[in-house]
Amino acid sequence: MYQHLLVPVDSTELSAVTVSQAVKFASQLNAQITFLYATPDFSATSDGALLLSVAPQEFSERAQGGTQAILAKAAEQASAKGVVHHTLSMVTDHPYVAILNTAKKNGCDLIFMASHGQRGLLGLLRGSQTEKVLHHSTIPVLVSSVESNGKK
Repeated sequence: MYQHLLVPVDSTELSAVTVSQAVKFASQLNAQITFLYATPDFSATSDGALLLSVAPQEFSERAQGGTQAILAKAAEQASAKGVVHHTLSMVTDHPYVAILNTAKKNGCDLIFMASHGQRGLLGLLRGSQTEKVLHHSTIPVLVSSVESNGKK
């Protein structure tokens, strides 16, 4: 069946639940996981550009945000279940493109992700990353289901 899952992660509660589901799924299949965190380009913001010129070290810390901590938590869950895993992060303003390119480059045969369930006019205008991945992917995409995405 599937041997290599790509699991996009972020800082949301929904992502944490998805990581747990993906690790359980991979463990059952004896598959490996590549966790991907696509970090927004902080330098493209006015705050980021100013901070880069005034305090480069602080800029670097803020640009990374909690990326390494989030990836470490995902890796810890995979290790606890004996799942072979890798972690990657990249800066991009187009996460769905990063997801698709990473899956292809790393030979992933399944993208395992959640949907943030953004609905209404905002969802229509912005489009979800999951929807974009589903539309453009040439490999299977499994959209995990969770009881709640933590939004009220």
